Amino acid sequence: MAKVKICGISHDIEISIVNELVPDYVGFVFASKSKNFIAPEHAGYLRSKLRRGIKAVGVFQNARLEEVALTVETAGLDMVQLRGTETGEYIASLREYTRCPIIRSFRVKSAMEAERAMYTTADYVMLDSTKDGQPFEWSFIGSARRRNYFLKGGINIDNVHKALSLDPQPYALDVSTGVESNRVKDYRKVMKFLLAVRNFKPKR
Repeated sequence: MAKVKICGISHDIEISIVNELVPDYVGFVFASKSKNFIAPEHAGYLRSKLRRGIKAVGVFQNARLEEVALTVETAGLDMVQLRGTETGEYIASLREYTRCPIIRSFRVKSAMEAERAMYTTADYVMLDSTKDGQPFEWSFIGSARRRNYFLKGGINIDNVHKALSLDPQPYALDVSTGVESNRVKDYRKVMKFLLAVRNFKPKR
């Protein structure tokens, strides 16, 4: 069964929702230009309320290595996600600052880019859209090297079954605005999304 990451957590009510519905991961966004930006201290406060077993992922974009390491400690993060232009050398250096598993996010515009992304030296690869709120052409994934990958970009309850039917199936689905109402996570939408993933049965 695919795992689920609910990204862009920034409110107490959202922590209450995920604590009850229990996705596998939640994401705190530390990229300053993001609408979901959260200060490390506030993320640490929310993290302290997070149910045990749900992993906290910090999302960074071209941040200084020292800044990432300090935020990991302040916010109590379990994993680091990089969504900028971070190189293999950056990832190697980051491993000297933190032992957190690393997810490297790539915005996919072609099958060649999907293939190239699969060779990242990060622990996990994330395939994302170039346009916020819209999926990329998921058929680009079919011919790429097979490895565990997170799928992000325009995923919601209407296309979650299509996402889960991909070959290879995503290791995890990353959803944010697709389960929001008025820019806050919506209990019913999160519940429907998680049930859709947990009850999914592939066609034979």
